[in-house]
This record gives sequence, structure tokens and C-alpha cells, in this order.
Amino acid sequence: MPYTTGADEKGGLVENRETLLTTQMVLLGLATCASIGGFQLLLSVVPLYTDEAGGGSAGAGLATAVFMLTTVLTQTRMPRILGRFGYRAALTAGLLLLGVPALLYGATQSPPSILAVTLVRGIGFGVVTVVFAAMIVEIAPSERRGEALGVFGVAISIPTIFCNALGLWLVDHHGFGVVFLLGGLGPLLGLAAALGVRVDGPTRREGAASFFAALGRGPLVRPVLLFSASTVAAGLLWTFLPLSAPGSGPFSAASALLVMGLALTASRLFAGRFGDRRDPRLLLVPGVLACAVGVAAMVHAGPVLLGGALLFGTGFGLLQNATLILTMSRVNSGEYGLGSALWNAAFDAGTGAGALLFGFVISAFGFPAAFYLAAALLVFALILIPLDREKQGVGSRE
Repeated sequence: MPYTTGADEKGGLVENRETLLTTQMVLLGLATCASIGGFQLLLSVVPLYTDEAGGGSAGAGLATAVFMLTTVLTQTRMPRILGRFGYRAALTAGLLLLGVPALLYGATQSPPSILAVTLVRGIGFGVVTVVFAAMIVEIAPSERRGEALGVFGVAISIPTIFCNALGLWLVDHHGFGVVFLLGGLGPLLGLAAALGVRVDGPTRREGAASFFAALGRGPLVRPVLLFSASTVAAGLLWTFLPLSAPGSGPFSAASALLVMGLALTASRLFAGRFGDRRDPRLLLVPGVLACAVGVAAMVHAGPVLLGGALLFGTGFGLLQNATLILTMSRVNSGEYGLGSALWNAAFDAGTGAGALLFGFVISAFGFPAAFYLAAALLVFALILIPLDREKQGVGSRE
């Protein structure tokens, strides 16, 4: 897919662009919003549930890590699965696996049983994350793909804004059972909307790269690696912020996650429009720096906590859209599933690694050490940006 700027031959902005919000796009957005809503409701709740079931902070981190491990393992197989079954069949199976098992959490009473349910949900999440992003690129007009990915980001971010904080609030006021019910229903409602989307998916082409073969393509991997540094920090925040800033009120974890989600939504939409008109690589440095400063600030309480959440959410939104545009611009037209799999694997592997590794750091050294270490990792990842000399418009295989 060539990189596009959204400008005509004379350098002016294109005026007559194709309609973006078609029926197919709206249905896919609704399916995405409902499904991610169910996921986000449980994202911070399941680690908290595991902790209260006797797993401790290490068990809380393991709950997120197990989910993300099965998610990533599934994502590595998605290019071949999509080539064989297509988008619709894969998406149906993925939404069922994400939603139905969540309804069983109420019957689990020990960390091993919680992890077993979480493992199955991770498979479903691995399927739906890859399919959603690939379908957006398939449906969107070619000159508005960056903006379409920005709208797709909003469909993801709206439940991120409300559902993560809402899940914690519901636990405090109504218990875990209500959250598990709503978390399971979200993907099932998403399935109802997704059934109206008519995109069959890619056909298997001889010579199309597998997930692991694509890891040898430098221009494709560099933005993915950079993005993974921010997702490691996000895994730390989503898993352990409810433990480091407990309780309710304006300076609680729930409030910080709400601020982070609002900032992420606005910056991701901005980054999508920016990426259609200018080089999205211009957003990488400010995105990384905002994430680094933000996660370091969230060690503190009070207004500084919310300021850090604002900064991290802004930077994370910029990086999400910019790296996804770059990744999709560096694969061929029949490899959108591959590009989506690589980017989503970076998202989920980083989240799981952050939850697991920082769980042990917190157990040994406390919360401040983990937050500062995440900030240092982000600063170190800046070295990848000058190394990325891939020219615009080239789907190189290096």
C-alpha cells in the first residue's frame, strides 16, 4: 500500500474524497466498540479479582500476562488463518471465544481457574484484534486510510475511556459478578453488528509472507518494535495502577485511567488525519517522550497523577496511529492481515510483558522503581527512530 499524503499534483489538499462513514464502516465501528468495551471492562478487574482470590501482585500480573500470551500466539497464526477461512468466519469464532468464557468468571474461585478462563479469552482477543484492523484497511478509501484508522481508534478508545474506569467502579459498588456479565455480553453484541459487514478477506497467495518470515523485514519491524515499548508501559499502568492508587475520588486510578482514555482518543484521531497529509513519522518522537514523562509522573499522587495520565494518553494515542499507518503502508495489498497481526502482536505482547515483568519488579522494589524503569525503556527506544530510514511509499521486504 503506498503512503499517501492526501494532496493533489499541485500540492493542494484533495477536495473530492470518497465517503468514509459508509454502512459497512459504521457496522464495523459498532462491532469494534462493543467488543473492546467488554474487553476493557475486565482488563483491570481480572487482575484485581486474581489478587483477591489469593494470587497476590504476582498473580495479578500473571493474569494479564496469560491473556496476552495466548493473544499473541494466536496473532502469529492469523495471516494463515485469514488466508484459509476469511475475515467473517474468523471474526465470528473470535468474538464467541472472547465473550462466552467471560460469563464463567463468577464460578471461578482460585487463581488457576481464573487463568484457565483468561487463557481462552486471550485466543478470542487475538483473532478479533487482527481482523478488525485488517477489515478497516480493506473497507476504507485508499486516500483516507489514516483517517479511517483514526476513526477506528476512536471506536476502540471510547470504551477505553469509560469501560476500564467503569469496571473498577462497578466492582466497588456492585461486586465482580455484574462486571463479568457485562464483559461477556459486549463481544456477543459486537457479533450481532459484525454479521452485517460483507468483507470476505484475502485469498491465499503463493509467496505471501508468514508472521515469522515478516520479522526479517526491517522497515516493517522497526515501527512495531518502537510501539511495543509504549505498550510495555501501558501493561504496567493497566494492571498495577489500581493497586498503586487505590480507592475512589478525583485522584484515584479510575480517574487517571479515564483521563488517559480521553487523551488517547483525541490524539489518535488527530494522528490519523495528520498521517493522511504528512509523514506520520513526525509524530514518533513527541509520542515517545510524552509517554515517558507521563508514566514517570504517575508515581506521584494528586494532580501530578492526572497530569501524567494526560501526557501518557496523548503520547500513546499518537504512537498507536502513527505506527499502525507506517506498518500498513509497508505491506502489500494482500498482506493487510499480516500487517495487522504484527502491530497487534506488538500491542499485546508488550502489554503482557509489562504486566508480568513489572509484577516481579513491584514485588521486589515497589511501585516507583517499576514506573521509572518503564520511562527509561521508552527513552531508550528513541534510538529506533533515526534507524528507521524507510522511504515513503515503499513496501520493502529488506
